[in-house]
Amino acid sequence: MFKAANKGVTDTRLDHAFFVLGGVAAAWLAFLLVGESFQLGWGQVWFYVAFWAFLAYLLLPRLHRILTTIYVPGYFIGRARTSDGLLGDPVNVALLGAESQVHAIMESAGWTKADDVTFDSSRRIISSTIFRRSYSEAPVSPLYLFDRQQDFAYQQEVDNNPGKRHHVRFWRCPEGWLLPGGHKVDWLAAGTYDRSVGFSLFTLQVTHKIEQNTDVERDHIVSTVSAAEPAVSVQVIKDFSTGYHSRNGGGDSISTDGDLPIVDARGVLVPSDQPPSRTDSRDRRPAPILMGAALVVARAVAALVLAITLFTSGGEISGLTFDDDSSDPQSTTAAIALIAAVVLVFGLGEVFLAWRIFLGSNGARVIAMGLSSISILVQAIDYFTGSANITLEAGLSGLATDILVLLALSSQRARVYAKRQRIPAVPASVVGRRVPS
Repeated sequence: MFKAANKGVTDTRLDHAFFVLGGVAAAWLAFLLVGESFQLGWGQVWFYVAFWAFLAYLLLPRLHRILTTIYVPGYFIGRARTSDGLLGDPVNVALLGAESQVHAIMESAGWTKADDVTFDSSRRIISSTIFRRSYSEAPVSPLYLFDRQQDFAYQQEVDNNPGKRHHVRFWRCPEGWLLPGGHKVDWLAAGTYDRSVGFSLFTLQVTHKIEQNTDVERDHIVSTVSAAEPAVSVQVIKDFSTGYHSRNGGGDSISTDGDLPIVDARGVLVPSDQPPSRTDSRDRRPAPILMGAALVVARAVAALVLAITLFTSGGEISGLTFDDDSSDPQSTTAAIALIAAVVLVFGLGEVFLAWRIFLGSNGARVIAMGLSSISILVQAIDYFTGSANITLEAGLSGLATDILVLLALSSQRARVYAKRQRIPAVPASVVGRRVPS
């Protein structure tokens, strides 16, 4: 047990180190990209779009995550969090009942279960929003409670426009967990109304903007469920949290009176032949894992292409020299073949590593981050000592790939997924403690 505890501490420290290094490396990459922008001028619109995407979806979220680990409380305060660690939507509904009963009351009330966030669902919601086409199962962005994203979400589209919708996220409470004040509930939920699409005030990401008075959406959720299911009862905890005016993770103003309704669905009948469902968001392969695996594959492809080039060079590679000028052609050819063999083995190893990352191996994730970190540090030393210059034409794409691998695989979603087999049921005594990113 002592060895297991030490291993857990070591894993946590490694994740800390990779996470912070990823943030520092991303800031360095932003600096290099700004330098390149002066060389390109204003004609390369694609470059500025790429720079905005990097800033909004990678650099600023990572910086927020590092800072919020320091100043945002690590216990339950009635707010969900964004993947960046910022305080998100208010937790404004609690429920009692099994998962199948929660699904039953939401479907009876006319709510539609939202799709998971995937490449295809993201593409669909973007095109549906732009062309104002209906997408009633449109995904909602991940918010976090109990250090994991919502287990599922429901929504109601308004006027067949995915830019406007009622939506609510659900999290299963850990075994034995109690609300402040001692109330036992099985689920917590955060419901808000999306009024439009805009830019996040904090990260510049494209996101939904929510209605300020979140109590209206809370009451809408409760009223639709109560009207559809007579077996549902509702108890309201008055002034559960202090009424406040604040902002959510997208920078939208929110206000609430602090009341918390508890929806009791335990009396709702579900088909006896329906198997009990147990949804856990940690079992769904997240986008950062897919992105990390794809980037490692890209790195492997580059190595394999280099190996093939070396093997087919005939012993002559432009720019490749050896210290021993007296070496005969056969020795040079043998040296190039040896280098090609090493590069080939490395490329094949990267392919295997990417496959293991895709399957959720934490060891493969750590190895890939370690290789990227070594490469980044070596290139940083060369750059800051003046030994090498990094530009779009020389080295920047390789450096960017290593940094993106590190950012993807050191993210909270990737870490939680890779360690999901080693996450025990969280006892009530430790829920709310900070889990380092």
